[in-house]
Amino acid sequence: MATPTFAVVGRPNKGKSSIVATLARDDTVFIDARAGSTSSARSFPMRVDNETLYVLVDTPGIQRARAVLEWLQAHSIDAASRPAAVREFVETHRTDPRFHDECELLQPIVDGAGIIYVVDGSVPFGADYEAEMEILRWTGRPSLALINPIDSDDYAEQWFAGLGQFFRTVRLFDAQRAELTKQLELLELFGHLDPDWRQPLTRAVEVLRDERRRQHHSASLLITDLLVETITFQTSQRVPEGLPLEPVQTLLFQRYRQHLATRERECRRQVEEVFNYTTLTRTEEGLALEESELFNVENWYLWGLDKRSLAAVATSAGAVVGGGTGLLIDGATGGLLGGLGTLVSGALGAAGSGIAALRYAGDIGQITVKGIPTGGKQLSYGPTQNLNFPFVVLGRALLHHQMLCSRTHADRSPLDLQGQLLAALDDSLRRRLGRLFAEIRKGRKVHERRQALAALIEQICLQRDAQTRGALR
Repeated sequence: MATPTFAVVGRPNKGKSSIVATLARDDTVFIDARAGSTSSARSFPMRVDNETLYVLVDTPGIQRARAVLEWLQAHSIDAASRPAAVREFVETHRTDPRFHDECELLQPIVDGAGIIYVVDGSVPFGADYEAEMEILRWTGRPSLALINPIDSDDYAEQWFAGLGQFFRTVRLFDAQRAELTKQLELLELFGHLDPDWRQPLTRAVEVLRDERRRQHHSASLLITDLLVETITFQTSQRVPEGLPLEPVQTLLFQRYRQHLATRERECRRQVEEVFNYTTLTRTEEGLALEESELFNVENWYLWGLDKRSLAAVATSAGAVVGGGTGLLIDGATGGLLGGLGTLVSGALGAAGSGIAALRYAGDIGQITVKGIPTGGKQLSYGPTQNLNFPFVVLGRALLHHQMLCSRTHADRSPLDLQGQLLAALDDSLRRRLGRLFAEIRKGRKVHERRQALAALIEQICLQRDAQTRGALR
């Protein structure tokens, strides 16, 4: 059975390429605000596990609709001859520069592609659009129309009325914000346009739903690996007898910080690849997840737990600790004192440089010094004993994951870090996470605890994805 193919057509700068990028889940589709940025037809297959589910064809904008329609009317004697007239027009004018764009967009249609006609719902409907819609009707191919609200949907009602006279199916579809459910609903609609498409597109919807579940599973494993490394990582340096220790202590914290910050960035890139994003690295500055941010204790309230939640986690994990851990639990008040006292106040401001971040070293981990039988000292920094640090890393990873799930491949804006994701977790789930972190920190059944942690994170990812889809509907 032939793979369903859809030519995305319409006037220049109406969001055709955005529709293609979203439905093909391909962020390499070139999108430009300037009209006419697409000059030739280009196919973008939607592949999962090397299986092509369907193909989207990005086409140039219609430029000379009235002239094309006049030629067609002069070369057709009745409705039955209209598809042949369209084919004859393409063959006759293939090398005519006046009709280059029209031939490029009509070629995949006369070759058997279905039609997705795209208009902008933020501009008024006009009679001048009717010529291009009439040409598409002459092709005889199954078609539907999408109203893309580029700036607004102020004129959507006009478009529904006008398009309904030429297309059996008309939908409002925001290419920049259409989450997974909207995309799958559109694929199901395609399946009703042509009996030959129903079976392959029904399968495509099933495959894409399964793929999203697998993406959550893969992302949860990657985030779990990052968390285990965050909890257990230690760096050491031997210092010969007689040399000062303080410079080495500073070096160790810098090395520790750089290693985990690098791992966090690596994890983000891996999760982006899981969700088929390949060009988000150029917008990392918009994510604000740099080294000084990760190790800025005063900003942890953005990603970690608040005072009440930390107290509950510490109590459930049996982690009444202090000193270099950055956390003291006052048994009488259940409050937070010591190193994380600035957790919610942010009174000292952000640590904007690596040097400033060093003053947080004692809040994250501890320097240990051991003598070496052959002389000198062995200095080590880590692993972290701070209860909130893995929650900070988890919160940042989950927020990044959620942003990927809620955006489309047509959205080329920087990732925007907002909110405190862990605030949405109930106390029971936070305590379970805290106990798993504590047991991994102590080296107890790490393999089993890793599996349990991955299952919890996958559960959170699935729930947050479902909630996001519900909120966007």
